[in-house]
Amino acid sequence: MSRFLFVVPPLVGHINPTVGVAAELAARGHESAWACADPALVRRLAGDGVRVYPCAGPMLGSGDGSRPPELRGPEALKFLWERFLVPLAVEMAPGVEAAVAKFAPDAVVADQQTLAGGLVAERLGVPWATSATTSAELTDALAGLPKVRRWLDDEIHALRVRVGDPVGSSDPRFSPHLVLAFSTRELAGPEALEGESIRWVGPSIASRPAAPGFPWDWLDPSRDRVLVTLGTANTDVGGRFLAECLTALRARADRVQSVIVDPGGTLTGPDAGTALDNATHGDPTDDKDVLVVPSVPQLPLLERVDAVVCHAGHNTVCEALWHGVPLVVAPIRDDQPVIAGQVTAAGAGVRVRFGRVTAVRLGAAIDAVLHEPEHRVAADRIATAFRAAGGTATAATHLERLARPEPEQPARPSKEDQ
Repeated sequence: MSRFLFVVPPLVGHINPTVGVAAELAARGHESAWACADPALVRRLAGDGVRVYPCAGPMLGSGDGSRPPELRGPEALKFLWERFLVPLAVEMAPGVEAAVAKFAPDAVVADQQTLAGGLVAERLGVPWATSATTSAELTDALAGLPKVRRWLDDEIHALRVRVGDPVGSSDPRFSPHLVLAFSTRELAGPEALEGESIRWVGPSIASRPAAPGFPWDWLDPSRDRVLVTLGTANTDVGGRFLAECLTALRARADRVQSVIVDPGGTLTGPDAGTALDNATHGDPTDDKDVLVVPSVPQLPLLERVDAVVCHAGHNTVCEALWHGVPLVVAPIRDDQPVIAGQVTAAGAGVRVRFGRVTAVRLGAAIDAVLHEPEHRVAADRIATAFRAAGGTATAATHLERLARPEPEQPARPSKEDQ
């Protein structure tokens, strides 16, 4: 039996992939634990009985870490590093070190956004793997931006001096031992990074706890079904976009039924107006065309929809394509423009501009992914590649080898030595 410590940020999309891998490891007789700044979130996603070592750290989008929604490009990257990733690493480092001391893992699995995981593991001499829950870092996204690249290199060096081994050389985003890339080249594209340590294992798709009560009987098999979701971290900027989606989908209600995920209540709150009619009052299932809910059991729902409109978050994109569902992608920030580019380059979807798209343009994009067959064909091709990559089973096998490497076999003597 081996022990694995998953070091994750307090972000749903970065924790969920580790849940499936940990479940596979448990089925093989191994033990896992997590280190996170939000233990309650880990337990909600992985189950109440899991072991979580608490760490200090900021929460993205709260308090002083609240990010102005207008930030884009290099300015958004700078904000993310200076206000979230670096403080998270500095504050998590003591908790990660304590977790390593108490749990005694055979290997650490550090998310690319929890830089403390790799830096502390390297300093303590513990084998470590990178959990690359987005393929954006596995492309040369900073090509043509040499000043931004130099700035980022300086940030990483300063962080290493503070919490890692000052004479170490590993980039904490890329373990020299193992990088688990939860995608495949069929989506990431031909420009994706190569290296002996990079293993393209495909998405980590596994059952996870979900609140009961979704009205499955509400779904109408005679119409196409569309899921609209902006993930869990974009509530502050999603109101206008969701309203445009609602208008576009209402115009297609004779042939399209839609589920809109609205965790912030922007469509159903007191300032939402009357666009939802019945859905704003009483039981939302009284509306037979549009269902607006704060959350959905996404994986089983994806088995029943024909298209997804989303923000190009890596998890949502991969989960949709795992099911062969084409997408309309409207990237907002961070890695999302890169992922959106991958979707469109692969032919599996249509891209729209999040901040400026109109209901007319959204409607045309939805029509395209529903009715132009090339998008479905591309989505099915990626789904086949995802499943062939092995997902959680392949990731677990690589981690087993990292924790218990096979001893090197002595070279056979040559005839001259005999």
